[in-house]
Amino acid sequence: MTTTLLTEAWPVAALRVTEGDLELRFADDDLLLQLADLAVRGVHAPDAMPFLVPWTQGDPAAVRHGFLAYHWGARAALSPDAWNIELAVLVGGEPVGMQAVFARGFPVRRTVETGSWLGLEHQGCGIGTRMRRAVVHLAFAGLGAHDVTSEAFADNPRSQRVSEKVGYTANGAHRTSRGEEAVEARRYRLPRASWLASERPEVAIHGIEGVRRQLGVPLG
Repeated sequence: MTTTLLTEAWPVAALRVTEGDLELRFADDDLLLQLADLAVRGVHAPDAMPFLVPWTQGDPAAVRHGFLAYHWGARAALSPDAWNIELAVLVGGEPVGMQAVFARGFPVRRTVETGSWLGLEHQGCGIGTRMRRAVVHLAFAGLGAHDVTSEAFADNPRSQRVSEKVGYTANGAHRTSRGEEAVEARRYRLPRASWLASERPEVAIHGIEGVRRQLGVPLG
């Protein structure tokens, strides 16, 4: 009897993006459990909330449960017209956070958005900028995106600085709600032409052909 490999049945499982000792990798269940434990140890200061959905709040069991349910749901919902690829971030083989890239109507719009988080113990040493550069390379060089966008609350200067370091420029703002609070969210945009004109580190993408087929992105 022939056994089908997961990477054959679900090509996104083979996706890897590497830059030096930093790696973005499909988050299998073992990695998700490690990342859930990392999140439980802390992602932000107790008096801050950088996320639209406050998934980091609650007791450890609730955070783990919500984390796993969200990621399993994102896998199941993936389709060419609407997808969210959540990649584990590893440095020297150690899981340190997650980097997401998501899109709606990508075959037509060719625009993606990014989102991410890092464990508190790994913040402040440049990892956030490196992982964003890696996922931007995936979007442009791997998936053929025309634009990459990002968004951050006005009171989240770290995320804004990462966008600016990678080459995004301000692209407006809007009012949104964060729980019971009205807050300003700032948008950033990086067009393909600006990315091509910038200096970039060496980034390698593995398994992209199968990912493009799964997402309905032309291979040419």
